[in-house]
Amino acid sequence: MSDEMDYRKAGVDIDAGEEAVERIKDLARSTFRPEVLQGLGGFSGLFAPDFKKLKEPVLVSGCDGVGTKLSVAFAAGKHDTVGIDCVAMCVNDVLVQGAEPLFFLDYMAMGKLVPGQVQEIVSGIAGGCRQAGCALLGGETAEMPGFYPAGEYELAGFVVGLVDRSAIINGAGIEDGDAVVGLASNGLHSNGYSLARKVLLEEAALKLTDYQPGLGTTLAEEMLRPTTIYVKPVLSALDKFTVKGMANITGGGLPGNLPRILPAGLRADIEVRTWPEPPVFEMISELGPVKREEMFRAFNMGIGFTLVVPDREADRLAEHFKGQGISAYRIGRIESGEGLVKLNNL
Repeated sequence: MSDEMDYRKAGVDIDAGEEAVERIKDLARSTFRPEVLQGLGGFSGLFAPDFKKLKEPVLVSGCDGVGTKLSVAFAAGKHDTVGIDCVAMCVNDVLVQGAEPLFFLDYMAMGKLVPGQVQEIVSGIAGGCRQAGCALLGGETAEMPGFYPAGEYELAGFVVGLVDRSAIINGAGIEDGDAVVGLASNGLHSNGYSLARKVLLEEAALKLTDYQPGLGTTLAEEMLRPTTIYVKPVLSALDKFTVKGMANITGGGLPGNLPRILPAGLRADIEVRTWPEPPVFEMISELGPVKREEMFRAFNMGIGFTLVVPDREADRLAEHFKGQGISAYRIGRIESGEGLVKLNNL
């Protein structure tokens, strides 16, 4: 007679799941705001926002994932930065409308739950939440044997933010003559990895562990550099400047994201050479080879977030961000015309 079957033999280790929860409780607690009413372990998270400070409070929500950047983390065996990416992709999106991120939840699914790996991932998520000032309120870790290959996982996140209705930023007031200020990215962020991996890891057959003189680091360190979180510097600017519109420069680059905030009949005229491009983009372009137009459609090319302000405020805004530790540049202007985004001096 065969041995009795149990959940562990089917591939799900309940004990490992409970150990993972214990490992991440303190990480989550390190992100808590006063509005959090309970710690991890319940069926849901409780958050009591202070609506009294706003005349017409509006909740702003968003969700996103890390994409195929995860495959680089799998290959490198390094999992402590992708959680920052997951938070960044979500909080930078709700920031676009002027919202302060309040709380974040994550979803992880994997073939085999390894408590140490889960702890490593969540350490990044908690770090990203602390950067953004939001609470890691809860999440879900699903062990799904036979569904994901060994050592691999999916990671997604969900955020809720808050903004006063009168303070919502939606681009409606953008007009001819306004300036576009760009905030520097630190590299690839979390977009274009299917192309980056194809060029660097498959076609050029570069090794993640090799030091790349042109990058000043190993390829793994470059490709796993976490997405910049712009929340605190941008929120600090909203009361001081007339910010009419903002765009998070993710998949689709400047041409794919700036048009999302432009009123009809206007376009963004961007002077490409007005900011330094991180060297990883030149490496991809040359090794591909990949045309410049395609590079700007796939990658952020050194600008991770943009703000549209009256021309007279652009230089002061750039200086404000430099004081916050974020490199910022006047990268273009808004003008009447078709085409949505015009890239000059490619």
